Amino acid sequence: MKTDNSQTNFIKSNTQISHGVMLNAYPDSIGENLHDIINMLKMPNFKDVFSMFYVLPTFFNSDLDRGFSIIDYNINKNLVSNKDLEDLEKLNIMLKFDIVLNHLSVASPQFKDLLKHGNASIYKDFFINWNEFWQGNGVLDNDGVIMPYEDFLNKLFMRKSGLPILKVRFPDGSEKPYWNTFYQDIKYHKISTNDLKDIEKLSDYQAEQICKIVNEAIENNEDFKALDFKDSNNFKDEIIQILETNRTYLGQMDVNANSPLVWKFYEETLKKLSDFGCNILRLDAFAYLHKEIGQSNFFNKPGTWEYLERIKQIANKNSLTLLPEIHAEYGLKLHDEVAKKGYHIYDFFFPGLIIHTLENKTNKALKTWVEDIISNGYKTVNMLGCHDGIPVLDLKGKDVNGVYNKGLLLDEEIESIMNTIIQRGGRVKNLYDPAGNKISYYQINATFFSALGENEQKLLLARAIQMFMPGIPQVWYLDLFAGKNNYEAADKGGSAGHKEINRTTLTLQDIEEGLSKNIVKNQLKIMRLRNTLNAFSGKITINNSAENDIDWLWKNENDFAQLKVNLQTQSFTIQYKNGLKTDELAF
Repeated sequence: MKTDNSQTNFIKSNTQISHGVMLNAYPDSIGENLHDIINMLKMPNFKDVFSMFYVLPTFFNSDLDRGFSIIDYNINKNLVSNKDLEDLEKLNIMLKFDIVLNHLSVASPQFKDLLKHGNASIYKDFFINWNEFWQGNGVLDNDGVIMPYEDFLNKLFMRKSGLPILKVRFPDGSEKPYWNTFYQDIKYHKISTNDLKDIEKLSDYQAEQICKIVNEAIENNEDFKALDFKDSNNFKDEIIQILETNRTYLGQMDVNANSPLVWKFYEETLKKLSDFGCNILRLDAFAYLHKEIGQSNFFNKPGTWEYLERIKQIANKNSLTLLPEIHAEYGLKLHDEVAKKGYHIYDFFFPGLIIHTLENKTNKALKTWVEDIISNGYKTVNMLGCHDGIPVLDLKGKDVNGVYNKGLLLDEEIESIMNTIIQRGGRVKNLYDPAGNKISYYQINATFFSALGENEQKLLLARAIQMFMPGIPQVWYLDLFAGKNNYEAADKGGSAGHKEINRTTLTLQDIEEGLSKNIVKNQLKIMRLRNTLNAFSGKITINNSAENDIDWLWKNENDFAQLKVNLQTQSFTIQYKNGLKTDELAF
C-alpha cells in the first residue's frame, strides 16, 4: 500500500531536519510476525512515539544472513500480510526497506535458471563468472580458477578470507567459479543405495559399503577425491558425479551490473517496493556493485557514482528517497562525498562516539562530529544499536594520496572502546586480505545496553543525546527494552553467529513486562518528545559548555527543546516549550 506522496516530505532540507523517530526491527523481532509488532504499536504506551519503521528484509523471501540474501522481493507471507501494510498506513507509519544491490541468493529464480540451463540460460550474464571477468589478467590454478596477478589481487577489498568465489556445477558437469563477496556454503547430502542404482555392474554389497564411506566423509567434511572405495574404485568417477549433481548451495551471488537484465530487475524491484509503501530505500552493499580490473572493487570511482545516479533516476520515478549504506573510515571522507551528491548518509560514527563520550566523560569528539553535520548540512540517519554491529573502524583517520586526514578518535581511543565492549562480552568481526590474514577489526557485536556495562542511566542518557542529534533517529527494538547480550544465540550461530548476540526475539510477555520498567518508560517519554515537538523541525545550536557538559538547543520560532547534561554524574535535564506548554524533565 503506497501512502500519500505528500508524506514523503518527512525528509526535510538541510536546514529543516526531520524530527520523526524510526523503529528498526525484523518482522518477527517481537512476537511471531509483523502483526504482533503492529499490535504493540497500537498500544497507548506507543502513541506518538514512532512515525517511521525500518523493516528488515526478512519482510521479503530470503534464505541466509537473516534476510540479506534475497530470493525475491515478494512479501514473505509467513511473516507479513497485506493487512499489516494497511494497518501501518492507518497508524501514519512510513516505511523504510532494503534493496541489496550487489547480490541475490543462489535460490533466486535467476541463479536457479543459470544452474539448470548453464550457458543456455538467459541469465548467463546476470551474475559474474570469475574466470571470464579475470580472463587475461591472471593465471589459472590447479582448481581451474584464475588467480589475478598480484598487483590486482592486492588491491581487492575483501569481506571474508580466500577468493570471493563460489564454484557451481553446470548441467554439462563443468565447474564454474562465480563472484561471491559475502556468504557461501556448499552442502553435500548423504546417499542411499537407491542413489547408486544406475551404476552398472555395482553389487548391493558394494553399494552399501560406498554409502557408508561417503556418508562418513560428508560428516567429517572430507575431500571425496581422496576417498578409497577399495574394490569399487573403478566406479569412483560415477560416484563423485552423483554426489556433485545432488549438492545444494547457500550463498549471495554478486550480480553483473553490466547486464541490461540487472537494470531491468532494479526497475521492477523499485516499483514493487514503492507499491508496498516504501518511502526510504536503503541501498545495501551498493559500494561493491561496480567492478573493474585493477580497482579495489569497493566504491570504484567514477563507476559507483554512475551506478548511483542510475538508481536515483529510478527511485525518483517511484517517489523513493535513497539512503546509501557505506562503511568507511572518517578520514577517507567517503561520507562527505556521498552527502555532497545530495544523498542521506548513515551516521555510523555516532554509536562509537557515544560510548567514548560516556566512558570518558568528555564531549570533545562528539561535539566535533555534530558541528561537522551542522556546518556541512549532512542529512543523516543515526542509531545506537542495529541489526549489525557497533562500528569502530569508521572512526579512524586515513592516509589519502599522501595526506593524512585525522579521524574522529585516535587509534588508541578506538582500541579502548573495542576493549571495553569485549570485556563486557562483545564479539569481534574482522576484515581479511586475499591470503586470509586478518588486517583489521570491522565492528563489534553486542547489545548497546551491554556495551554500556548494562547501566540504565547510561542507556537513558545515550538515548536522550540521540534524540537531540541532527538527523533521523533510528531505534533498535532491543535497545528500547534494554536487551542484554545473548551468548547462547551467538554460540549456536557458529562462525557467523556473532550478530545473533543482539537479535533476541522478544515475546509479547517481554513487552508487557518491559513497559513496567522505568528504563523503558523514560526512553519512550524522551522519544515521544522528539517525535512530536515542533522545535525539532527547526535548527540546532551547540551552546558553549565545559568539556564534561553538553548543552544543545533546538529552536523553531517560539518553540524550543534544550538538553543539558553533566557527563561527570550522567544526570541530565530536558526543558521544552511547545505552543503554550512549557515543561522540564530531570533524569
